Amino acid sequence: MSSSQIIEHVAIFKLKDTTDQPSHAADKVVSRINSLISLDPVLHITAAPLRRVRSTSGLAVTHILHSRFRSKDDFAAYLVHPAHLNVVSENAPLVDDNLALAVDWIATGPDLLGPAIPPPGSAVRVALWKLKEGVSGDERKSKVLEAIRGIKEGLGGVSQFSFGENFSPERAKGFEMAFLVVFSSLSVLESADSEKVQEKLKDFVDSLLVLDFVVPSNSSEQSLGA
Repeated sequence: MSSSQIIEHVAIFKLKDTTDQPSHAADKVVSRINSLISLDPVLHITAAPLRRVRSTSGLAVTHILHSRFRSKDDFAAYLVHPAHLNVVSENAPLVDDNLALAVDWIATGPDLLGPAIPPPGSAVRVALWKLKEGVSGDERKSKVLEAIRGIKEGLGGVSQFSFGENFSPERAKGFEMAFLVVFSSLSVLESADSEKVQEKLKDFVDSLLVLDFVVPSNSSEQSLGA
């Protein structure tokens, strides 16, 4: 693997609010997902409850899954792995499928150097965008990605910055662009100016979804560096 390129996979979902499920059902869903770190294709995986959701489309979700892979081939192998399919099957009764979505992108650049697994206690912000009608082709890719690159300049305490264009439209519910920022702590994330994100992209964006979570302790650290 090149030390400056990985596949990012983010899945977002809402747990069903039903009285017939035990109170620890959410913990089981998260635990099953995090157990997939044992699979060879998986470089990093973590599932966690969302601390904050901001959505211009009113999408109400409760949990997030973030995983990383060395290549599209590894990612494809993970998707069809029996252990992964078993976890999906076991969790399905507890997940509202109507609100589940996933985005995948190729992240490149020196901003990725560092731990493949963000250290426990790190705070992560994920932003997803649906683009306006008429923003398409090369114009979309160049101008939107240029604006996303500029977002990092106004943020402090950032240890990793990952962004790209979604390559799995069938699962993304219309979201086309994404970034993922790892902050050193929750307090640093909370001080980040999210208005800068909206301002830089207002001419291109139809809908915006911003999600914050804290990395739990569930795996050992690996390095993306050389």
